[in-house]
Amino acid sequence: MASVSYQISNLLEKMMSSDKDFRFMATNDLMTELQKDSIKLDDDSERKVVKMLLRLLEDKNGEVQNLAVKCLGPLVNKVKEYQVETIVDSLCTNMVSDKEQLRDISSIGLKTVISELPLASSQLAGNVCKRITGRLSTAIAKQEDVSVQLEALDILADLLSRFGALLVNFHSTILENLLPQLASPRQAVRKRTIVALGLLVMSCHPTLYTKLMMVMQEELDKNTSISTTRTYIQCVAAICRQAGHRFGEYVEQMVPLIVKYSREDDDELREYCLQAFEAFVQRCPKEVSPHIPTIVTLCLEYITYDPNYNYEEEPDYDDSAMETEDEDGGDEDGEEEYSDDDDMSWKVRRAAAKCLEAVISTKRELLPDLYTDVSPALISRFKEREENVKSDIFHAYMALLRQTRRIQSVTVEPDGMDAEEGPITLLQNQVPTIVKAVHKQMREKSIKTRQDCLTLLRELVVVLPGCLASHIPALVPGILFSLGDKNSSSNMKIDTLSFISCLVASHEPTVFHQHIPALLPPVIAAVRDGFYKITAEALLVLQQLVQVVRPMDRHCNFDFKPFTAELYECTLQRLRAADIDQEVKERAISCMGQIICNLGDYLQAELPTCLPIILDRLRNEITRLTTVKALTKVAGSPLHINLQPVLVDAMPILGSFLRKNQRALKLATLTLLDVLVRSYNKVMHQSQLTAVIVELPPLLSESDLHIAQLTLTLLTSVAQTLPLALGNIGSEILPEILVLVKSPLLQGAALASMLDFFQALVQANLPGLGFCELVMLLRQPVLTDQMASSLHKQALHSLAKCVAAIALIVPGEAQNVPMQLASDTKLGGTNQERIFNMYTIGEIGRHKDLSGIPQVSEALLSAFSSVTEEVKSVAAYSLGSVASGNLNHYLGTIMNEMKAKPRKEYLLLHSLKEMISYQASTAAGRLALQPHVPTIWQYLYEYRECAEEGTRNVVAECLGKLTLIDPDTLMPHLRESLASESAHMRTIAVTAIKFTISDQPQAIDPLLRQHMGQFLAALKDLDPNVRRVALVAFNSAAHNKPSLVRDLLDETLPQLYEETKVKKELIREVEMGPFKHTVDDGLDIRKAAFECMYTLLDSCMDRLDVFAFLDHVQNGLKDHYDIKMLTYLMVARLSQLCPSAVLQRLVHLVEPLKKTCTTKVKANSVKQEFEKQDELKRSAMRAVAALLSIPTADKNPHLAEFVTIIKTTPELLTIFESIQKDSSMASGGQDSPTMMDLS
Repeated sequence: MASVSYQISNLLEKMMSSDKDFRFMATNDLMTELQKDSIKLDDDSERKVVKMLLRLLEDKNGEVQNLAVKCLGPLVNKVKEYQVETIVDSLCTNMVSDKEQLRDISSIGLKTVISELPLASSQLAGNVCKRITGRLSTAIAKQEDVSVQLEALDILADLLSRFGALLVNFHSTILENLLPQLASPRQAVRKRTIVALGLLVMSCHPTLYTKLMMVMQEELDKNTSISTTRTYIQCVAAICRQAGHRFGEYVEQMVPLIVKYSREDDDELREYCLQAFEAFVQRCPKEVSPHIPTIVTLCLEYITYDPNYNYEEEPDYDDSAMETEDEDGGDEDGEEEYSDDDDMSWKVRRAAAKCLEAVISTKRELLPDLYTDVSPALISRFKEREENVKSDIFHAYMALLRQTRRIQSVTVEPDGMDAEEGPITLLQNQVPTIVKAVHKQMREKSIKTRQDCLTLLRELVVVLPGCLASHIPALVPGILFSLGDKNSSSNMKIDTLSFISCLVASHEPTVFHQHIPALLPPVIAAVRDGFYKITAEALLVLQQLVQVVRPMDRHCNFDFKPFTAELYECTLQRLRAADIDQEVKERAISCMGQIICNLGDYLQAELPTCLPIILDRLRNEITRLTTVKALTKVAGSPLHINLQPVLVDAMPILGSFLRKNQRALKLATLTLLDVLVRSYNKVMHQSQLTAVIVELPPLLSESDLHIAQLTLTLLTSVAQTLPLALGNIGSEILPEILVLVKSPLLQGAALASMLDFFQALVQANLPGLGFCELVMLLRQPVLTDQMASSLHKQALHSLAKCVAAIALIVPGEAQNVPMQLASDTKLGGTNQERIFNMYTIGEIGRHKDLSGIPQVSEALLSAFSSVTEEVKSVAAYSLGSVASGNLNHYLGTIMNEMKAKPRKEYLLLHSLKEMISYQASTAAGRLALQPHVPTIWQYLYEYRECAEEGTRNVVAECLGKLTLIDPDTLMPHLRESLASESAHMRTIAVTAIKFTISDQPQAIDPLLRQHMGQFLAALKDLDPNVRRVALVAFNSAAHNKPSLVRDLLDETLPQLYEETKVKKELIREVEMGPFKHTVDDGLDIRKAAFECMYTLLDSCMDRLDVFAFLDHVQNGLKDHYDIKMLTYLMVARLSQLCPSAVLQRLVHLVEPLKKTCTTKVKANSVKQEFEKQDELKRSAMRAVAALLSIPTADKNPHLAEFVTIIKTTPELLTIFESIQKDSSMASGGQDSPTMMDLS
């Protein structure tokens, strides 16, 4: 401490020097000291430093003054509160001084202090802010010196922006002092007053807000002068922009007034009116809805408002270069002739375009109307003469295309109800008009205009791929114009190349063939360009054009030979260069790979030059991954390129890549090796594979099943083509495979590749790896007693599938294996062995008719009597699987057993379900099952009144799967069941419908679309269980096939919302000994309803009234634990999807969140209660973090207060900081942390 004081004293002494350099250096050293976290000042040093810095603010040297001001920032965090107050008092006094320089430096000082005041210490900030505010308010009110007023308004705006909530007591005074300034004769004073008022309304009390809005209304009614009316309209727009969540209730009064003023003959006033409408539309989308037609009409009128220019005199030239140049010249002359400094009409047109963009961005539900009314008007204005206005018109149209893209992603099904005259169809009809308007603009001198044209066309082909096929001839001249050196900047060239890339990717190759001679030369010139970004983009385009000139996946008559040499030469030049940018290197490798893949048969002489370079790039750590991918293309080419010269060197290198700790490289290398083995096995010696195979065992691990799957695929290819290369498989690779096959995680594609491998291995006839040896290896883990107890059910199933796979491929074994297994009626000595044997029989029986072995069905049926539930369920599964092999035989067996043994009906129904599910999954299976459907249906109907809910659910699933097989006959039966008096029957019918809905197109879809409304009418059913299953079916439809429910939402949403309410009649008390326990029978229904609501957010957002939706989310925030967890997720999702609506309801959302986070669990509660409360808090905090991500949400006083509580509570702060850290990491990935899978 003493040394710091001594050091500071020395500096202060030097600051007193008469030499300005001494003073400057000493002040600079002081700033360095103050910026250190470790510095601690004693009271005396604090006082001296503060006194000295305030004195230096009046220094004669400007540089010293500036440094002194900078020192104030770190100083306010190092000195005690009363010293900060001394600084602030002094600065405020100096700010109203007569000396202009002192005033300026003091105002900078105040701004520095305000920006550095710690947010965490609200007491210090509060006291300092109150001191500043009092002095500023006086300075603003006096109106003596305009420059003082302007500075004071600036500082007040900074204060309100950072600490508005702390100044609540001063808000009234601030408002009283600000309002008169709106009528100030100085325009600058008015503008800064508007900014300050906008920041004030974000945190002021509702009564004060009402007072301000009443003043605005009165002044607009008075219309004292056009000048002040402009100011008040600007102020209304600013208030709405900053606090739109409060402005909603005033929209009704304000819109007619502003519509009236927009008709005045004053361009500036019109501009401000349109800007106000833009703010209303963006911040109060619900309240402004009734006025949208009026606003759109005004915008359409004013977007063409150009009194000083006559567009109709413009000649409509064809697209020849000379004529376009004349047209451009004419345009320029016109601008010179009509351009007038007083012409403000362009500002009106720009405001109209921006307002239309706001309408388009917020009113997705109006898309069909917007395409009918607004789209043609915008297209006709692409000819706008003012560059900035033209850009805004383009952006408005791009917003329309982006909204259409979102609609398109929601309604995927082409046969949707609204496809007839939907936005997509309307846009399709307007494409020729768009191209006609845009292709003229693509030859403009203005680079900004051309970039906008390309961006718009790119958006268009994203929404409608292939829509420009017939318009390519009109667009090519404009593209070539922008690729020329005379007319373009580097960015313009990059944008043009990027557009070509997008265009080629979204259209058929044939549409470009006639333009290849014109397109290729400028693209090749761009590849040779000196700027690396242009080269990289051009190589990407070149790679796509190679696929256009000679597509490999279809027959093509285009003569590509004249272009082959030039394509190769320009790419080789870039491939050879070692001293170029990384991106160019990678693109050159990819492009060369594509050229050899598509044109290699015409480049035989060049391959000896080119392939060694590629091999060299394979050795390079930086380029190896790209090279592996390029070689995969070449190796997989149908032209059978000769890679023999590089194969010998490449294989050991590829083998070494499998050791690298780079997952993407491993995946790419395994894919390449598989292609090489399949395509080049005739020229490949088995010894070449040794270096690769030795690296494979560590890759066969459950820790990365994708790599394991590709490794198994590679081994399968080797076993099929070069089996002798697998000489040591028994000692090195098979042990790893047998460990992997026992993993409970092995399923899906990895399991399928495992089965393929075993089939290839048994066919390879390697010594010691015949059928019997492999079966023994696979059975060994099951038969070994100490191992058996640790095997998971999934592992047993995987082992059984492997045995079945090899039994099915070896002649005769498909009959022998089941016969041997079923010969023991107990099917084995242990439960594990029984389960394994039954799975094996089931998997074989699925593909082979086992009806000739009567012991099979006997053994499986006897297992139904086992005391172990697991054995019984596997027996049911296996019987169903075996039944798929011979429906005629086994269906009768299952049905007879059900009649004879009613106690076994649940298990036998599971067998039936398994058989139906498997048959329904393939076309051949559906055909085979078709004759038996009526019998099964009739039989299942007998179980509709079964008392067991589990049995009824299995029956419903069977009925649903059967309906998929014969929808026309069976759907009417399900519809009739909806009218049944039995609640059980109605439940079965609705549940059955759930099983007919999948995310893939199916034959039943038109029928579902036609009758979905009848099934969802079950939401009104009197029985709560029927309503619950109806909600589950609704959720399934919304998740898998939204088009089924989109047009029914108007009728179903009120019923859905009704089910989110707590119903007292479903709550009952249960006595448990001396205690009374409350049971809520409606909880499951409410949970299903909220799950449905969450699903609708992703699939049908454009059809929801967000505010009605939010009402029910608010209620859910106060409900049961499970429902709270769901609604927290919804709050986070809504914060992303519709932030402005959430802002308007922030008060109602914050309160329940705050209550959850501040609730304490009773000290004597069980451990689970503490864990549940912690999980609730964590989820609530995630919702708070999502709310804070909304721009300006942190200015809301309720949320700001809650955040202060979090930051001052150590327990909450720890959770909150960990969540913010998690979300910042997750934002780098693709998946949103708020996404929830409810399928």
